[in-house]
Order: sequence, then C-alpha cells, then structure tokens
Amino acid sequence: MLRARLTVDPARPVGPVSRRLFGAFVEHMGRGVYGGIYEPGHPEADEDGFRRDVIDLVKEMGVTTVRYPGGNFVSGFRWEDSVGPRDHRPVRLNLAWHSTETNEVGLHEFASWLEKVGAELMLALNLGTRGTLEALDLLEYANVPSGTTLAEQRIRNGRRQPFDVRMWCLGNEMDGPWQLGQRSAEDYGKLAARTAKAMRQVDPGLELVACGSSGATMPTFGEWERAVLTHAYEDVDLISCHAYYEEKDGDLGSFLASATDMDHFIETVVATADHVKAVRKSPKTINISVDEWNVWYLSKVPADLARRIDDWPLAPAISEEPYTVADGVVVGSLLMSLIRHADRVTSASIAQLVNVIAPIAAEPQGPAWRKATFFPFATTSRLARGVALQVGIDGPGYDTAAYGEVPVIDAAATADAGGAALFLVNRSQTEEVEVSIDLAALGATTIEEALTLSDPDPHAANTADRPDRVGLRPNARAAVVEGTLRATLPPVSWTAVSLH
Repeated sequence: MLRARLTVDPARPVGPVSRRLFGAFVEHMGRGVYGGIYEPGHPEADEDGFRRDVIDLVKEMGVTTVRYPGGNFVSGFRWEDSVGPRDHRPVRLNLAWHSTETNEVGLHEFASWLEKVGAELMLALNLGTRGTLEALDLLEYANVPSGTTLAEQRIRNGRRQPFDVRMWCLGNEMDGPWQLGQRSAEDYGKLAARTAKAMRQVDPGLELVACGSSGATMPTFGEWERAVLTHAYEDVDLISCHAYYEEKDGDLGSFLASATDMDHFIETVVATADHVKAVRKSPKTINISVDEWNVWYLSKVPADLARRIDDWPLAPAISEEPYTVADGVVVGSLLMSLIRHADRVTSASIAQLVNVIAPIAAEPQGPAWRKATFFPFATTSRLARGVALQVGIDGPGYDTAAYGEVPVIDAAATADAGGAALFLVNRSQTEEVEVSIDLAALGATTIEEALTLSDPDPHAANTADRPDRVGLRPNARAAVVEGTLRATLPPVSWTAVSLH
C-alpha cells in the first residue's frame, strides 16, 4: 500500500472560505431551463411551473449563488424580452445555441425560483450586442425601489420590492470568436470601464466582474487580463476565469490531475492582476470569480450545431454528460483548488446546474437524480467552513502526459471554531493510499463523518434506471488513533472527513 503524510496547521491560514465559492450557473442552453428547472405539467411542478424535485436537489447541493442568464446566450439577449405579461413576450432565435427562446422564463420567474432554492442572483449583462445604456436600464429596472419609469414598470409587472442584485457580470467571454460582439481587449476594457463607472453612479456598492479570457488555452490569455484591467482596474472588483476539463484520448492519469492545471491558471491570473496593481500603484486588490468551471466533454458538442439553418428547436438536448465516478473525483479536486486559493477566489460557479453539463439530471415527465459530480459539491458546500488552511503533502508522485509529475494525493482543508474538514483525492488508478495526519495543531479528536466517492469501475455512472449506482459511502477505514487521523483511500477516489 502507498502511504502519504499530511500536515495541516491552523497557524498557516490561506483565507476565509466565501460562501459564494459554492455558486452555480444557469444559462438558456439546451434543457437547462425548459425541461430542467421549469416544466409545467410535470407531476412535481409547483404553481409556478418549477419542478419541486429539482428544487429539493438544488437545496441539497448547497448552491449559494446562481449566475444567469448566460453564458454565450447573454451576448444576444434583450432583457426587456424577459419581463411583462408572458403572452406578450417575443419569441427569439437563440443564436448562441441554435435554438428557439420563448422567454417564458425571465427575470421575474428566475428570481422567484432563486427564492425557492435560497440562492443569490448573479446577473450577467449583454455587452456583446448591447452596451452601457442597456446595462443602466436593467440596473434601474432591477434595483431602483420606485419613482422612475423602469422601476414603476417592474412594480406593474408584479414585483414591488426591487431585486437588489448585488453582483453583476460585465459581459461574457468577450475574446471568444464564437461570441456575438467579440471585441479586442482594448475595446472591451474601455467598454467595461465605462459601463462600470455608469453603474456606480446609480449604486457605488455594486460588485462588478470583468471578463477574463475565455480560457487558459486561448491565444489572448494573459495579455487579455492585463489589457482589460489596465483600463478597468479601479472600476471593477473581480475578473473572471473559465476552466473546463475532460478525459482526452483515454488519458485518465492526466485527467485526474486537472486541479494541477487549475491551480496554475488561478495563480497566473492573480499574478497578472497584481502586476497591474503594482504598475498603477493602486491600494486596491482585484479578486477572482471562477464563474464557469466543470468537467465538460467539449469534444462531443455537435460540430454542425450552428449550420442547421432550418432547424431552431425548443430546448434541444445539448451537452447532457452522464458523469462518471472519475468525473466526480475531478470535480471534487477542482473544488479543492478553489479552497486552496480562497484568499483570492471569492466567487465561483459550477457550470451548469440541471441537465446541461450538470450535477442534476431531470427527465421530461420523469424522475430527477444526482449525477456523480453532485456528491463532492454538496458535501464540500456543507462541510467547508471558516478559513482554508495550507496542507503539506509528503507522499508519492506519478508521471502524466499533460502535467509532468504530480502528487498521487491531492488535499485541501478548512477549519472554524467547531472543527475542521479535510478533502482528499487519491489519483492512483491501481493503488490504495493510507493517509496520516497529525491532528494536534487542529485540536480535533473525533471523526464526525468520513465519506468516499469511488467505484471499482471509475467510469460507472448513475442513470434514470439506476439513480443510485454510484454515490458517497461511509469510509470505515478512517479513524483517529492517538491524535493521528489515518484514512485509507481507494484508487480514483474523493473523500471528505469532518472532524470535531
């Protein structure tokens, strides 16, 4: 058996764990909204057409914020389409995902759904085909209590109290050639700064997120962040990161080490933001919003999606990943990367929430169930409290084709006055690993729970017919002996240990 020794010291905190790390993302894409969260006529539909079974699962996940309505969709979105009487709302082409948008679910309906699940709205603005004036109009409609034309329109539409949206995304992936209104970093940075300044004239306390590059593999990455922040540094609070991973060409070893890449990605964006801070001699620090992250098999997205000229379906099935145990282990390790950078990552959104690259599946007129990625998210959201702590790892490594040598064990830790939580991944495909951790510094003496996601088949998944094929199981091989936690981790596994 392989062995690894971990050290966790509360005297070495990383930073506070923001509850916004456990956000999600809902876009008008595929069956995420229609046939996902919303399905009038379903046996579980409530009086507003929202599925109660899905609401219960979202609440169980512990989702704290939801970024909406996109995503690529937002760059062609006219917010006015989504308010007012439903029978007067226009039907539009959803150019981002080559489908039809009825606008049946809009701002009011989605805000109502968020109240049911107990999550905060993170609203994205269209800076692709629109600009500063339209952003100001939406801000006035959403947040001004009364007395203006748009605020009074909101009241007539049934919402007397303002939505009071605090967090706003200034566009989406504006360097992407697939994006409506794609811009250069210089043009986008100036637009973001102008829009942010104007919005702060309405409310100086808004939290504003500038678009980072669409991904670390983009040719614009790095220089995009520098140029955008050069223009907008004093006007925004966060810059976004988007990161997706998939198992490529059967290379499970590299896939299991995806968090190594996310660590580097986040640290590179932090370094770039801090470079601009130094150049500008600013006392302000820009934080990070990882507002799209997940496992996504982009290689399976239909290549001809945008070329189906005569076919604009309503809520077609797009990117409905089955999600295996290995995918769940990687999602768990990506959450650990976010925790390790809690000093600078203060917001994050798993993309997405229901059906579309989602931890929750919902069949039309059928059941809803948890996919493998659901379990590490729900458990981490529940257990990660207080501050993130640095974790030292003394253990074996292995070689990967993508990232070179990486540790077999990945780990993160949090602690508050009531106890601590440890999150552990065994990346070995064949070997168990016994992990030992001296708990003296933490003052922890008792295991409250130890849960592991694993399976002899790392590609096993839950389905409608077998919704409980995979899931968390108690780890009976975790114990505290003379002040030391010893836990045996199966191959390709994610484990959470809560300590009192």
